[in-house]
Amino acid sequence: MKQHKHINPFAQDIIQRYLLFIIGLFFSAMGVAITKKGELGVSPISSVANVMSIRLSQLSLGYWLIIWNCALILGQILLLRQKFQWIQLLQVPLSFLFGWFTDFGVWLISFFTPTKYWMQICLVIAGTIVLGFGISLAVIANVILNSGEAFVKALSDTIHKEFGNVKVFFDISCVGIAVLLSFLFFHKLVGTREGTIFAALCTGFVVKFFNRLLKKTLETFLVKSIEPDMKK
Repeated sequence: MKQHKHINPFAQDIIQRYLLFIIGLFFSAMGVAITKKGELGVSPISSVANVMSIRLSQLSLGYWLIIWNCALILGQILLLRQKFQWIQLLQVPLSFLFGWFTDFGVWLISFFTPTKYWMQICLVIAGTIVLGFGISLAVIANVILNSGEAFVKALSDTIHKEFGNVKVFFDISCVGIAVLLSFLFFHKLVGTREGTIFAALCTGFVVKFFNRLLKKTLETFLVKSIEPDMKK
């Protein structure tokens, strides 16, 4: 009789967690694309790439996000040096995925153009909810940090400051750089507006809401899916 080969349960767990992370990455990118469509600014971490995509439109928002994320990965290497864990280089292909997903999202909703301010606000709210949902899935997957969060962790470890405080500083710095670039390139505020502030203030609450709603169910599913193999 033929013997069926079974995947190692721990390998299966890792595969499922990375799949969940990639699904989370997809929804996060959709959130950025939807918010971008509102033309009221995007989330703080994406704001620099957003301004650059408006100024140098030869490259799409997705590709500017790839460049920005890779710059943050390089920043981690410079900060941590020998302490940098090479597994974190997985952030590079995941950054490419995020950029491609974002461009796909932009294309997906390209048919719709908001003509009223209330429509723009609705897009910002919807984008923030979708972004928060995606981030919560990535957090629950618990495999690797995205480049922004990983950079903040590297910085907080290096200067020995609390992660949450460094995260606030990082977000403010991203918005500050985006505003500076905006005035440098356009002599006015472009690409960073009230939508950026809304995303900065509300994304965390959305993530917490979805974490409470989904964490127990998803983690139970991940454990149960490998239990049959572990019992064999």
